Amino acid sequence: MDDLHAVGMVGPLGPYARGFAAELARLGFTKLSAQKQMELAAHLSRWLGDAGLGVADLATPVVGGFLAGRRTSGYRQYLTAKALAPLLGYLRGLGVAPQPESPAPRSVSAVLLEDYRCWLLTERGLGVKVAGGYVDAVAPFVTAHAVRGEAGLRELGAGDVTTFMLAQSRHLAPKTVQRLVSALRSLLRFWHLQGLIGERLNQVVPKVANRRPGLPRPLQPGQVRALLASRERHTAGGRRDLAIVTLLARMGLRAGEVAGLRLEDLDWRRGEITIASKGNRRDRLPLPADVGEAIAGYLRDGRPATALDRRVFTRIRAPHQGLTPGGVTQVVAAAARRAGLSVIYAHRLRHSAATSILTEGGSLAEIGQLLRHRRPLTTAAYTKVDIEALRALARPWPGVS
Repeated sequence: MDDLHAVGMVGPLGPYARGFAAELARLGFTKLSAQKQMELAAHLSRWLGDAGLGVADLATPVVGGFLAGRRTSGYRQYLTAKALAPLLGYLRGLGVAPQPESPAPRSVSAVLLEDYRCWLLTERGLGVKVAGGYVDAVAPFVTAHAVRGEAGLRELGAGDVTTFMLAQSRHLAPKTVQRLVSALRSLLRFWHLQGLIGERLNQVVPKVANRRPGLPRPLQPGQVRALLASRERHTAGGRRDLAIVTLLARMGLRAGEVAGLRLEDLDWRRGEITIASKGNRRDRLPLPADVGEAIAGYLRDGRPATALDRRVFTRIRAPHQGLTPGGVTQVVAAAARRAGLSVIYAHRLRHSAATSILTEGGSLAEIGQLLRHRRPLTTAAYTKVDIEALRALARPWPGVS
């Protein structure tokens, strides 16, 4: 990548061209992607020079002005602040460009929501994603009732809770309303524990009818094989996708659990894998031979050496960040498209792994062990099995033989 600095870098960024090219190489950018970054930097450098500005002027308003001018000039790519993140990060690291402005003072509702988030994470043991879902769900309620600060919360009553829930239920799906009920009860319990409200208002949140929707149709073995064979295996992307789909299909993992896998979670000597599950649990499981083979093939000949963290699965294109749960789901969806199947997401593979145990004569207990359910009732609801299968899980009533 030594020739990248040959891009016409005139203006105040010229002295930093060679160092920025080296930084792009360190981050794992391909030659083409790095060339585009250098062209963007060259454009910014010319723009700064024409405006009589320097590197020290690269604050948010100046960056916004450059991007706006780039759009009006007819450019169709690299039009957002995200595109400039590698360059600005490099210049800020050198101390020559200003750091991002400090955020504005937080509102009362923002403080209340952040306190609630911290409580969910530290005291209730929820995962980051679940806690974020709770916070997002109750944000409208907090915003509406925090306008007068903590003093206004003390006047909160059952009528306010009921009115809010009735208004929300008119335009939300039943399943979303059920999640809102859980989140709002949790918030009101937290506020009562903190002394922000005097009443136990969590007890007045109305219940919602629990109509369980149908479960996704499990995939047939041939469909799973088609997913596994949907991408060539001699490429880095093919090896990565094979390992991901194999994990989902064989071990019934959630997309978030696959995305959260780290290199230290793989114990090759013992043939075990550690899964960061719901509720901050860490479950150690046997690593099936075919799953281990698929992961090892990806780690050996697919995972970028320039990965930015220790997560097992990363983006194929630079910067090589770890995949998000949504990224894992998109891997499955893309595999389904290539295989000519209907829309398939990651959770359908989890359900298919569970139902395959039933079709092979397995028990609910085995399904619960695979899916790492804490309660047999969860397994029963998930698999929709008959009452005879449920009896095998029932504990004997004391004194009754």
